[in-house]
Amino acid sequence: MNTRDELLSSLLLFTKVFYQLRYGRNFELSEPVGRESHYLLIARALTKVFLGDIKRLIINVPPRYGKSEMLMSFVAWSLAHFPDSNFIYTSYSHSLATQQTKTIRKLLSLYEYQKLFGVSLSPDSSAKDNFELIQGGSVYAAGAMGSITGRGAGIDGSTRFGGAVLIDDIHKPAEVFSDVIREGVKEWYLNTLRSRVNDPNTPIIFIGQRLHEDDLAGNLINGYDGHDWELLAIPALDQADNALLPRKHSKEDLHIMAETMKYDFPAQYQQTPIPAGGGLFARKDFVILDNEPEMLATFIVIDSAETDKTYNDATVFSFFGIYSIQSNGVDTGKLGLHWIDCEECWIEPKDLQPAFLDFYTRTLRYPTKPMLAAIEKKSTGTYLLSLVRDMRGLRILDINRTIASGSKAARFLTIQPYVASKLVSLPIGGKHNETCLKHMEKITANDAHRYDDIADTLADGIKLALIDQIIVNPAVVQSTDKIMKQMSAMNSRQQQARRSVWR
Repeated sequence: MNTRDELLSSLLLFTKVFYQLRYGRNFELSEPVGRESHYLLIARALTKVFLGDIKRLIINVPPRYGKSEMLMSFVAWSLAHFPDSNFIYTSYSHSLATQQTKTIRKLLSLYEYQKLFGVSLSPDSSAKDNFELIQGGSVYAAGAMGSITGRGAGIDGSTRFGGAVLIDDIHKPAEVFSDVIREGVKEWYLNTLRSRVNDPNTPIIFIGQRLHEDDLAGNLINGYDGHDWELLAIPALDQADNALLPRKHSKEDLHIMAETMKYDFPAQYQQTPIPAGGGLFARKDFVILDNEPEMLATFIVIDSAETDKTYNDATVFSFFGIYSIQSNGVDTGKLGLHWIDCEECWIEPKDLQPAFLDFYTRTLRYPTKPMLAAIEKKSTGTYLLSLVRDMRGLRILDINRTIASGSKAARFLTIQPYVASKLVSLPIGGKHNETCLKHMEKITANDAHRYDDIADTLADGIKLALIDQIIVNPAVVQSTDKIMKQMSAMNSRQQQARRSVWR
């Protein structure tokens, strides 16, 4: 068998060879204990689609485990067989889909590919997201909830493979907990995408990790579009507790992730999303410190409410400190967030300024004075911003909420691993401790909780201090500490030299 025939006979071999040609390194297969490589499982399932044995396929696999590489290779491999095939490649955004089709185009442009298979790109088709082959095939990129005008997948009336609709990461993780966006994606599939087939036998392939119990994959499995779907679900940990891709995530790594990623791990890594109504935050994950740590900086976060009615969310002021976490007297290199104080009050907008000034005055009694106050820029927040922006000695930061910043559920899921990793602490005997802990225990991922005002301030505090690190930069702190130690050592040597002179 010659090289061309060998490559055409095996999608996995094709993937390995052209990956090495493109990147100059080997395509390493996973070697899990007690089960086949997930690359082999994916290649086998995609080959069955190519042969016509499967018309609707769902592949659920953990993120960053090579799924898109396999799917892009599948397109190029199929076009090597039948260069008149038509593909629609979709992702949660047009830009992400274009990244994948751009890679496919590069693969098709390789000298080795064109020499072996005689497939050539049309000179009139230079776009990365919409290109055609001289032999009649095409690849088209589309983002979820976008238009797909004048394009179709497959070949009308063909009795052999002629292309497919490909769905790769159709939900954006930061948006999947928004009911509106999630429903929009599902309806877009039902009313737009599935109709873009040129023939009823054109296959549709879904590949991506699970994100939510009500995501598109979950609905398709349950007959959302009236079709029976073949499901290949590949968990990161199998029933025997063996890791799928040990070089990326060892069994120990996955156990830590399972402990700290309460909702993301079952869904994205085990492909079994759990109902989002359980509590996100455990009391045991908040550390109570016997002694106040030495603060690098402190700051205030404000979540203002619209009314003084106690059945609505309260206005909340939280006072946070940032410190270097020590372990047995050794700096761990990680920052901790100390919840120094918190006050919730139900007041009218006209009383916001005096309430804030009272809280601010209280924070000034703390050894490390606050350097910044962050206020969410909504109606009452904007009003408070206008009142306090000219205060001397305190930087005022407005927090803008946009679609890109995600839903509240997404924000709480984002901070959950930081809390579960015990990076948030409270002072022993703090009057606010019990109020804050009880509040955080009630926060869920599906907005089943009634109030989230206190949690909002913690979410903003973690984002500012630990995620974006705009309050204190750990690298700067470490380099400063290093310089101070060097200067201290230099000073000690100078003093020793002076003493030796006077002896």
